[in-house]
Amino acid sequence: MQYLRPTTFADALAEKAARPEAVPIAGGTDLMVGLNRDAAPPPALLDLTAIEDLRSTANAGDSLWIGAGMTYAMIIDELHRLAPALAVAARTVGSPQIRNRGTLGGNLGTASPAGDMHPVLIATRATVVVESVRGTRHIPIDDFYTGVKRNALAPDELILAVRVPTGVGPQQFAKVGTRNAMVIAVCSVAVALDRRARTVGVGIGSAAATPVRARGAEALASELPWKRGELDEDLVRMFGEAVADASAPIDDHRGTAAYRRHALAVLARRALAWAWSADR
Repeated sequence: MQYLRPTTFADALAEKAARPEAVPIAGGTDLMVGLNRDAAPPPALLDLTAIEDLRSTANAGDSLWIGAGMTYAMIIDELHRLAPALAVAARTVGSPQIRNRGTLGGNLGTASPAGDMHPVLIATRATVVVESVRGTRHIPIDDFYTGVKRNALAPDELILAVRVPTGVGPQQFAKVGTRNAMVIAVCSVAVALDRRARTVGVGIGSAAATPVRARGAEALASELPWKRGELDEDLVRMFGEAVADASAPIDDHRGTAAYRRHALAVLARRALAWAWSADR
């Protein structure tokens, strides 16, 4: 197995163009688990940890640029005000050791349906910025996930950053697992409110073949009492049901499909209520 360690992103793109089969590695929190379980090693590893630019952030006022190499710990420490739901989700990832190593780009690249960052990126309508020697693409988050652990990256592309809208309203993330920490989500929900546009973004994780948007729940935004009114219990219940209806869960060792649907409805109701009360 060949080991490649570029020190600039331009060099990384050149290496990826020359060896499209090379697998990027940053934190290695997914890749190394597979290798330790005797998965077939890739022909080459493309180590991105020496590229400082991948760990940069920039606030453009209406959007936040988050480098793909930002670790969960960095997101928690540096972005908890600008990207609150992303920071909340990052706090639920693994142990402190995992949060210090795992990266946003790695979570995206792995594209696991259970990845904790995905529901937040869907709810906030993020854009994934990818590059190759051929140029740059901006992929809307809804187009990024193409199947179970599959994404829209071309063989010669690498994730550069994510753009997330900022300052639009309160956000919340919630998940259910077998314990409070170091657990893969049985299911998860993120909610992002935008009072100016009077819209709601809702992302679901670990309850379908890919992370998904709950469009039926988002359509209920027009029914919300935006002029500082109290949430109607029936509307909150309908919101939870719409989130559950958007899922397509399966039975597995972490939970049944029926339990996931029930949990999603409960989580969605709570996340909406928390977000709504945070902006009062």
